[in-house]
Amino acid sequence: MNRRNILIGLGVVAAGAAGGAYWLYSGRMAPQTASETAPTGTTTLATASGEMPIFEDDRILGDAAAPVTILEYSSLTCPHCAAFHSDTLPQVKAEWIDSGRARLVYRHYPLDQVALRAAAVANCIPGNGFFGFLDVLFANQTKWAQSQDPFTVIAQYAALAGLDKAAFEACLNDEAVIDRILELQSDGRAKYDVASTPTFVVNGTPVAGNRSYEEFNSILESAATAAS
Repeated sequence: MNRRNILIGLGVVAAGAAGGAYWLYSGRMAPQTASETAPTGTTTLATASGEMPIFEDDRILGDAAAPVTILEYSSLTCPHCAAFHSDTLPQVKAEWIDSGRARLVYRHYPLDQVALRAAAVANCIPGNGFFGFLDVLFANQTKWAQSQDPFTVIAQYAALAGLDKAAFEACLNDEAVIDRILELQSDGRAKYDVASTPTFVVNGTPVAGNRSYEEFNSILESAATAAS
């Protein structure tokens, strides 16, 4: 797979991609996933409303029986994705995910090599830590993404997740995980016409760009009404 060409192409079309970590693993955003370590299998685990296949290695936040599925495609180096995670997602979680009305399925859509490698490290974080690790990367995005040595900074966050230096290096260079990230990225582009980040697919309907909670809530309400 020609990763360089894939990421260059994404950078051209992705017009939308223009704190502390000690609370990271408290279970605040515990994911529901079929695997602790994100295997590279492609078995379909379930199908959400709108004919959205969910895979066994997807990272899922919320109740599997929730009537609304939010499929998120984000790049860890995308400022608009960081804004969604800091400004909108906390209220979506409180009002929709914690109440069982929606679940969030997160898929990486890296726009550059730094985001791709950071995504590979994130996928090594097991269980309750995955979404917390994303929170920290997004909250501190300007610190590591604009650093001269971003992976040294990421390694510090990963150490708090329990990854020692050897584990971090192995995750950073795991070719099977990297290929799977790019496979799911290509699937999103082909299946849902994802061309910018963040892009959400809500019960089968693509929604491009970061939105305020009010806008996003309206989209979720419409999806919930249609699913009822």
